[in-house]
Amino acid sequence: MTAPLVFMGTPEFAVPSLQALLDAGYDVRGVFTQPDRPVGRGQKLTAPPVKVLALEAGLPVFQPTRLRGDEAALETLRRLSPAAIVVVAYGQILPESVLSLPSRGCVNVHASLLPRYRGAAPIQWAVLNGDETTGVTTMQMEKGLDTGPMLLERETAIAPDETADALAHRLSRIGAELLVETLPPYLSGDLVPTPQDDALASYAPMLRKEMATLDWTMPARTLFNRVRGLAPWPGTTSTLAGEAFKVLSSRPGPGDEAPRAPGTLLAIEGDGWHVATGAGTLVIERVQFPGKKPQTAAEAARGLRSLAVGAVLGS
Repeated sequence: MTAPLVFMGTPEFAVPSLQALLDAGYDVRGVFTQPDRPVGRGQKLTAPPVKVLALEAGLPVFQPTRLRGDEAALETLRRLSPAAIVVVAYGQILPESVLSLPSRGCVNVHASLLPRYRGAAPIQWAVLNGDETTGVTTMQMEKGLDTGPMLLERETAIAPDETADALAHRLSRIGAELLVETLPPYLSGDLVPTPQDDALASYAPMLRKEMATLDWTMPARTLFNRVRGLAPWPGTTSTLAGEAFKVLSSRPGPGDEAPRAPGTLLAIEGDGWHVATGAGTLVIERVQFPGKKPQTAAEAARGLRSLAVGAVLGS
C-alpha cells in the first residue's frame, strides 16, 4: 500500500508527473490546480491540462483562487490527510500552513539543476542564456522561493536548435521519471536531502510581453537564443515597413562581422532572410504576418512588396 498523496499542478508540464504517480499506483487523494481561465480569441473558459487528466482518472479536483488565507482549502487538505504533497508547476506560492501540513512535507519537481535558475521560468532562461545543459531537480519545499534542500537531480543536454517549448516537453517527462524514483526512498526516510549552496544561486524571473521585440543591435547568437527561448510565449517580433510580424525560427549566419547597420536586410535567399545584427548575421527562416498562417521566410518574400535588400527591420 502506497502513502497517500495530494498533487498540485496546472499546465501541460505537470501532466506527465501526475500520470506517473497514477501508473505507479500511488494513492492520489486529490488534485489542486488553478481555476479555469479564458483562452484564445473567443476567450472560452478552459480547464487546465492537469484538471483534464484528474477528471479522466476520477480524482477529486479542487481549484482555489488562492491558497493563502483560504480556510476551506486548508480544511480540505486536512481532510485528505496526505503523507506528502507533490507540487509540479502549480502556479501559486504555498503558505506555511500548507507546507507544514503533510507529515513528510511537500516535494517539488523543478525544471533546472538547482540552485541555478530558481524562479518562474527556468527552462526559458536556460535557452535564452545559451546553456548547453540543464535538468530537473526534486526538492523538499520550504518557505523560500525554490530554496529547499535537494533530493535527486538529472541532467540533460540542450540541443543547439532546441526551443524552450520542445525542451519543456522533454523535461516534463524526465521530471515524471525522477519523481517516481524520488518518492520511495524519500517517503521511507532513506533519502537524505542536500542543502543548496545559496552562493551559486541564480534567478529565472517571469517572462514579460515586452521581451518579444527583437533588438537588432544584439549579437546574432543572442537573437537566435531569444527566438528559441521565447517560444511559444511571448514569441519574438520585428517590423517591416512599419508592419509587425512574428519571427518563428532562425539561425545564426556564418561569420561574426555585420557588414551593414543592425536590422539591415542583406539578402533574400531560399534559406531565409539574412539580416545584419550587432555582431554577425541572423537568418530568419520562418515568419508569420497578421492574418496569415506561419510560412517560410522565402514563401513570405514572394508576397511582400516592401521586402527588398537594404530594407531595415525594426525601424
